Amino acid sequence: MEDLWLQRRVKALTVRQQDHRSPFQRDRARILHSAAFRRLQSKTQVMGSGQSDFYRTRLTHSLEAAQIGSGIVAQLRSKFPEDAKRLMPKEDALIESICLAHDIGHPPFGHGGEVALNYMMRQHGGFEGNGQTLRIVSTLEPFSEHHGMNLSRRTLLGLLKYPQTIENLQKAELTPEPNHFRQLKAADWHPPKGIYADDISVLDWILEPLSEADRIEFQRCRETKGGHLKTQFKSLDCSIMELADDIAYGIHDLEDAIVTHIVQQKDFERHVIEKLKSSEDEWVRIYANTLADKLFSDKHHLQKDAIGGLVNYLITSIALEQVEGVNGYQFEEPLLKYNAKLPPHAMQVLQIFKDFVFDFVIKQTSIQRIEYRGQQLVMELFEALISDPLRLLPKNTAKRYLDAQNNNKNAYRVIADYVAGMTDEYATRLYQTLFIPSNGSYRDPNS
Repeated sequence: MEDLWLQRRVKALTVRQQDHRSPFQRDRARILHSAAFRRLQSKTQVMGSGQSDFYRTRLTHSLEAAQIGSGIVAQLRSKFPEDAKRLMPKEDALIESICLAHDIGHPPFGHGGEVALNYMMRQHGGFEGNGQTLRIVSTLEPFSEHHGMNLSRRTLLGLLKYPQTIENLQKAELTPEPNHFRQLKAADWHPPKGIYADDISVLDWILEPLSEADRIEFQRCRETKGGHLKTQFKSLDCSIMELADDIAYGIHDLEDAIVTHIVQQKDFERHVIEKLKSSEDEWVRIYANTLADKLFSDKHHLQKDAIGGLVNYLITSIALEQVEGVNGYQFEEPLLKYNAKLPPHAMQVLQIFKDFVFDFVIKQTSIQRIEYRGQQLVMELFEALISDPLRLLPKNTAKRYLDAQNNNKNAYRVIADYVAGMTDEYATRLYQTLFIPSNGSYRDPNS
């Protein structure tokens, strides 16, 4: 009997001769060769793409996450050989696929673009980066006629960080709308983390192998303080990807901020080193004694050594743990029964770095101003395109918009797909074309 987790929504139209790749190697190839993946090279990670040739982009971040994901899998195979043999493929293509694809749904200008699209789509199903990732791989990328990259079910399960629809996660009370979107407060319009109602058939297909009890528990939500509901559980593969993503963000992205002098050593010592020195882990306390001097040294090999030591510490701390549902529920499906997790002391170390990057980099006024500018640009583009879609959209996108209208589907989602797919540079050029007369000569090659 065929493994249900290896199935695809449609069988291949052609069988290629002597193709000996595993299903997950095929998935990885489709992701690497997709337009959505290539566009990550010009999408904001922490600092704006194009501001410097040093800064990480969504592309380099995804490559680093894939490498870390492979390292995590290697650790789990070493520490838990019998469980790993039963739960994981023999090669790393699965986790690499998931890590490479995890950010392809993020729109231009980072979270500023996400907030902008969520606001513009507030009456039409909302917008959220993880939901857009699932939509791209399962519907939009043209590797199949209707099912996107047509990835294997297990790869899609690994990308499913939040297995609920946005509508089921939205807080009940409505956020007061501003008089004009220039007055929009980003904190009021961060979307719930989930998928779109437009893609419910994809979610149903992914979760089809689960028992009814497993599915109910897997999709269970909890309240968050002052915010939307949030799902509680992830698959094994997704838990590995999320750890790889967090390590790449908390440790590797910090390197950008240090080398480009965004953060100062005195702030790092006060808000990171002092906390690390109180860790219950002796290795961390000892490592903290020389960490700041290495990271802020003008000898780059010392910086790389310090970063590598931190990443290795986190990866080698990760363990395989059984997941317990609410009220002691035990999942039947092995891919839900186990997660990769950091022990509390290592998780605390990673959180210290993530908090520092957020407070001293992401929230820095200069970066927030750039994010605000991108937020405004995205909303103005959306407003212009929706005013006369058949006139302003490229031909293929205009056809999709018309098809959605004629078939009682969500035509606004087509506009969101188009804007979300733009790179920072493309969105800026299109804005100049539409609103700045001196740049009106730009011609969209896709039109």
